[in-house]
Amino acid sequence: MSPPERGKLSAEVAKMRTLIANGVVVTAAGSMHADVTIEGERILQVGDGDGLPADHVIDATGRYVLPGAIDPHTHLDLPVGACTSSDDFSTGTIAAALGGTTTVLDFATPEPGQTLSGAVDTWMRKAEGRAVVDFGFHVIVAEGATATPEALAALAGAGVTSVKVFMAYPGRLMLGDGEIFEVLRDSRASGVLVMLHAENGGVIEALVHEALKAGRTAPRFHAATRPPAAEVEAVHRGIVLAELADAALYVVHVSTSGAVEEIRKARQRGLRVIGETCPQYLVLSDEAYLAPGTAPFGVVMSPPLRPAAMQSRLWQGLADGDLQTIGTDHCPFLMRDKLRGRDDFTGIPNGAPGIEHRLALTFDAGVRERRLTLERWVDAVSTAPARIFGLYPRKGAIAPGADADLVIFNPDATCEISSATHHMRVDYSIYEGRRTAGAVETVLLRGDVIVNEGRFVGRAGAGRFLARAPHTA
Repeated sequence: MSPPERGKLSAEVAKMRTLIANGVVVTAAGSMHADVTIEGERILQVGDGDGLPADHVIDATGRYVLPGAIDPHTHLDLPVGACTSSDDFSTGTIAAALGGTTTVLDFATPEPGQTLSGAVDTWMRKAEGRAVVDFGFHVIVAEGATATPEALAALAGAGVTSVKVFMAYPGRLMLGDGEIFEVLRDSRASGVLVMLHAENGGVIEALVHEALKAGRTAPRFHAATRPPAAEVEAVHRGIVLAELADAALYVVHVSTSGAVEEIRKARQRGLRVIGETCPQYLVLSDEAYLAPGTAPFGVVMSPPLRPAAMQSRLWQGLADGDLQTIGTDHCPFLMRDKLRGRDDFTGIPNGAPGIEHRLALTFDAGVRERRLTLERWVDAVSTAPARIFGLYPRKGAIAPGADADLVIFNPDATCEISSATHHMRVDYSIYEGRRTAGAVETVLLRGDVIVNEGRFVGRAGAGRFLARAPHTA
């Protein structure tokens, strides 16, 4: 199939009818052999498409047809100290598209003295005209930021219905328990979902001080000073604060078995607690900090990688629904920036690349290894984020009326991840040399082919801002 000419998503494309034939349609609700008929930007019909004329036909024989994936956790063009995350909304969303992600939700971070709405304006300027997939924003409520009920209502009115608070990074991002409680309580009326970075910042600062005083400055001590218990305690405390505020809580980048257990118990008690994990915690372990050369600098992230024994509990949490979503926490830095911390691990900017490989990694390690069903996998990478963040059923669904964001995925293909071939603007890969089963072949954004046979054919600025509905779960 020849994709529509680049740059021509216009009136002629709006009238175009595309048939995706002979594939296995996989949604969170089930799988079936079916055709998908697209008219313009929306799905017209799911079923036998033989009787409908089509301008273009895509043969999906032997392939899965998936709803476009939604990455609920990215950090594009983010200033961090003296450096900035290396992917902007152009390079980062191109990599996302090639990996089957058609929507990203990025974190707008206020500058000192800037309002929450002002941060959204700044991030809109970063994204508009560059993003090649659709996008929305969360807003970080940091130390010194004003998150009044009026400010939260203004965000919700603009379609930004989630904010993030931190229990870590004192003096920069960390809020006290009382401040977090107030944000949770004030979020309810406006339908804003509060997201939580759960690590005990005070304990971590004390451990970091001790490590540096003892001359323990290598990257592995970043992990040693952020022990699993610091996450588990913070998750428990965050859940208690949410319960006191009678508010929903979304715990980002869960990395420990103990944190999964805290979320499980809270949900069993009927609390509205949602858990997210990331591919790095599912397939990598803290042994990566012992690798030779500069590789350990690349895996400095927060929370850090954990012992391999914890991975099975994360997978089980996803399978059982204790964890609902898989995001990437994509926050890449060039190695030269990572090496700013050559003599002091606290100088290493926290974050790692991953926006391009989420589907392949989790299909390979999850579905292929029988840890997740196909349907639960699709739910975690697409449908659950759409529901949680006010995008469903426009996104995350293959149904009449939904946006025609679709991924044609070849379960039998194999690929090798490498910094030499990936499309993220970063000069290393934390998955270097890892082979995965399954590959994205074709991606459609609102009916327009943006990836064709593994090659990006979209256009800058095709991505649109998504105004999201209030959180209601």
